Amino acid sequence: MAAVFTALVFVATAVFNVYVPQTRGFFNIGEVMVFTTALLFGPIIGSFAGGVGSMLADLFLGFWYYAPATLIIKACEGGLVGVLSRRRLAKLTKFQWRAFTFLIGLVIGVLLAGIGSIYYSGHVELYLGFPPAASPVLTLNVPSEIWYVLGAIALLLLSFSGFVLEPESGWLTFTVLIGGLTMVAGYFLYQQLLIGPLFGIPVLAVAEIPINIGQMLVGLIASIPIVRTIWRSLPSLRA
Repeated sequence: MAAVFTALVFVATAVFNVYVPQTRGFFNIGEVMVFTTALLFGPIIGSFAGGVGSMLADLFLGFWYYAPATLIIKACEGGLVGVLSRRRLAKLTKFQWRAFTFLIGLVIGVLLAGIGSIYYSGHVELYLGFPPAASPVLTLNVPSEIWYVLGAIALLLLSFSGFVLEPESGWLTFTVLIGGLTMVAGYFLYQQLLIGPLFGIPVLAVAEIPINIGQMLVGLIASIPIVRTIWRSLPSLRA
């Protein structure tokens, strides 16, 4: 399982990417498989597949300067999701659960809207394929207003989950968010402290915060239904 899901993490990370010039990083959908692996198989396999699979994708795509950090950050992300998903949520009233999800949504929404509109509007490059094309398939300008819309959508979706999900079911969402925010913080620190000095250029590490939050949200939206479907078909995999 570790070998299979390491390969799946690698493919999910490498097959679709959007280059971020401000931080010399890229957007990808690898979080879908990192979260799925950790939720299904726990912290050990989740940590190994998340760290090694993502690191191999960095090397394959030419982002060698991110590989050491990716190994550690994605391993921590997978391990944390795996550990938390196997714990049981303390008793919360429906009001407390709804207030909690609203606050989480508010924090993520403000980060997306504020940082995205200030630091990540303008030219972006899209690469598709496996292996990816040498030149971008598509280039476009991202208006700042789109980040306000994305922030509002994140707030509404996460707040809505507090009304439609019971606390026990919603715990999966919370564990993925915690793991994802660990990834966001890890890359921010690495970009701020090491990438800039390594290349001798100023790096706007804050510019990739909304991109990494986007990765986290894509992983959340896709991985939870996948995992719940697998659990219904193979209940023995549920911890």
